[in-house]
Amino acid sequence: MSTPRTGSAGTTPTARRRTQIFLASTLYGTATLAAALDSGLFGEADRRILLVANNAAVPETSLSVDAMPGFERLRGRFDDVVSWNETIAPFHPSAWSPRPDDLPLWERYLRLAWGLGDDAVELTIESIQVDPAIAVAQIFTGVPIDVYADGLMSYGPTRNKVDPLVGTRVRRVLHLDLVPGLKPLLLTEFGAAPVVVGSEDFLKVLGELADVSVDLPSVDGPALLLGQYLSALKLISPQEEEELHLRMMRGAFALGHTRLVFKPHPTAPARWTRGMEAEAERLGAELTVLDAGILTTPVLAEVLYQRMRPALVVGCFSTALLTASALYGLPVARVGTEMLLDRLSPYENSNRMPVTLVDALLPELTDRPSVEAQRPSAGTEPDVTALVRAVGYAMQPRIHPGLRPDAERYLSTRLDATTWRYFKRRRLTSLGLPGGVPAQFASLPRNAAVRRVVRRARLLRRAVRK
Repeated sequence: MSTPRTGSAGTTPTARRRTQIFLASTLYGTATLAAALDSGLFGEADRRILLVANNAAVPETSLSVDAMPGFERLRGRFDDVVSWNETIAPFHPSAWSPRPDDLPLWERYLRLAWGLGDDAVELTIESIQVDPAIAVAQIFTGVPIDVYADGLMSYGPTRNKVDPLVGTRVRRVLHLDLVPGLKPLLLTEFGAAPVVVGSEDFLKVLGELADVSVDLPSVDGPALLLGQYLSALKLISPQEEEELHLRMMRGAFALGHTRLVFKPHPTAPARWTRGMEAEAERLGAELTVLDAGILTTPVLAEVLYQRMRPALVVGCFSTALLTASALYGLPVARVGTEMLLDRLSPYENSNRMPVTLVDALLPELTDRPSVEAQRPSAGTEPDVTALVRAVGYAMQPRIHPGLRPDAERYLSTRLDATTWRYFKRRRLTSLGLPGGVPAQFASLPRNAAVRRVVRRARLLRRAVRK
């Protein structure tokens, strides 16, 4: 309901117009918002504005959300579409935020530029820890905020401390039910309530996108390989990522899939596909690469699910793996998660929770029995809630001190050859948790005398081997 506004003496109070502003930087995120609207998760409003942001490194060379195929199918949910890039030009959306002293000036400017007047504004934003979401939230001081999450990171803790002037205004975290029964940790330190976006509504919206006329190769029932461009995030080297893609191919082929479709990240180097083409020829497999040579614009993996109906979806830790499994019922397999769990640094890296969930819930590509049965490679269904709370505490103990008893309980009863890879002994030691080095021995690795003894022992062992 609109909030009444008290008029001057002797006049009838007037109602303030209610305007909802939705920030989106991806077509997938816009589809999530559309599904949330269709689910009735937002109250009535006099006006709805979709604020689109193009966060690409060079926005001028990439399509904005409102220029992508299928956007027009979602456009009708909003009264207006406004570009954040144009609003703050020449600044880059991911690298600019207003100075605190300029916040009132920027709010006046945006209200004038967008015709908001004295409207009662409500914000729905993504990725609250970074710009442009945090910039928009700071400019509209005092207005209520909802956060929507379209990926697996929402199940992990907030990656860093959020300004209480922003965090205390967050009412809800809207998320897809990618891991049924699991509640996100994101922003729970502020009491934000997790709310599930209806899966049926989301699938209906994705169905609208799939109906858009996009030229796709005629490949029915292939093994779909998903690239993520992890080397750009400094998680692994380019050579290791290239080898990761080849492992996807070899693993899928070993399972009997001779028709392979590779969906590279839009910004990944073209030379990677050349190496895959050579490997496909060696294997005797039919490979189709959905790069710029075939697709003029990026296509969501979910569109491929509906148009190609893959026999298997293979990836590292992409959210699309869980979308395929939980929402489309497609067979999936993971590859490379153990390496990522070992490499992620620092421990609180926000990718840790997505990698942990994919590793714990999905079968490893070379584990044929698990892939065929679509069960976790560990052999048993993990207690995913307990695992997430333990990993979440180890990642952000200052933000979630209340999770310590859960972490202690899990680590004292569940640590084994499989679950150890989700933790680091050094981290457990620093937090005084089960599995860490006892306090009385914690200083030994830093002791110069101990290090000298270890070096001598290693030299002696090498000499004996010779």
